[in-house]
Parts: sequence; structure tokens; C-alpha cells
Amino acid sequence: MKTLCAFAFSLLLALPAAIAKERHCIFRVHAQGNPQDTAVFSTSVRAQLSGKDVAIEKIPRISEQDVIGFYPYPAANGTYGALFQLDEHGRIALDTLSIERRGSLLFVIINGRPITELEIDKRVSDGKIYIASGLTAADVTLMKKDWQLLGQRKR
Repeated sequence: MKTLCAFAFSLLLALPAAIAKERHCIFRVHAQGNPQDTAVFSTSVRAQLSGKDVAIEKIPRISEQDVIGFYPYPAANGTYGALFQLDEHGRIALDTLSIERRGSLLFVIINGRPITELEIDKRVSDGKIYIASGLTAADVTLMKKDWQLLGQRKR
């Protein structure tokens, strides 16, 4: 009987993972961290804007689960840019970051590659993140599998 109960309990724990939608694109936004934090909380990266080593938080503030849609466009340098629309959770997280961390940087990582860093210079309450360039055609294809294109109706 104990074995049966343990098996049923383990099935209940595994059920949400089995039901969860498989993601094709990884979208992470990391905030600039405190350089005094230990390696458990932050890691050091080279900032593209300043060329200096900057600490970033290991845990992303916004992830692919917070994105509901995007609008890609070809950039001048042969890559793609995109506008990302966040859900309510992502909108609140971005709004909070833009208030609490004004003057610091946000680092956008897509599919494991650092795409851009954004300097927080004003409050962002509309839940939109704009990436000017740096995305590949393969990135856009993967994004289409996960999120709807903004400006198009659902089928």
C-alpha cells in the first residue's frame, strides 16, 4: 500500500511537467547585479556598451514564459530585430525593474546568446521590450513556434 501511495504521489508531481507546453525559444532578461554578491547570486560578464566587466544576476527577472507575442523585422545589418509583448507578470516585473534599477543595465539573452544590453533610463510600464538587432532567421523561426505574431489574428 505504501508503494502504491508513493507511486501515485510521484505521478502527481510529474503531471505538471508533462502537461507544460514545450518551449522552442529561450528568452531571458537579467538585471545588473551587485558586484559584492557571491558567485551564487551573480556572475561577471563584459558589457558591450562600456567594455567593463559587470555583475549580472544569475536568476532572470523575465523569461520566455512572460512573453505572449512578438513582432520581428529585418534590421539594417542583416540580422533581425523584434518587439516583445509581455504578459501581466512580465509587465509588472519590467515596470518594477525600470523603477528600482534606473541607471543600471538589463541583459537580454536569447537561445543562450547575449543579444543586447539595455540601459534603464525611464519607467517602462507598457510591458514591451524592443530589441533593435542581433536576432537570426533561425531565432525568429523558433519564436514563431512559441508566440503569436503581433498584429495578426489567432487562427
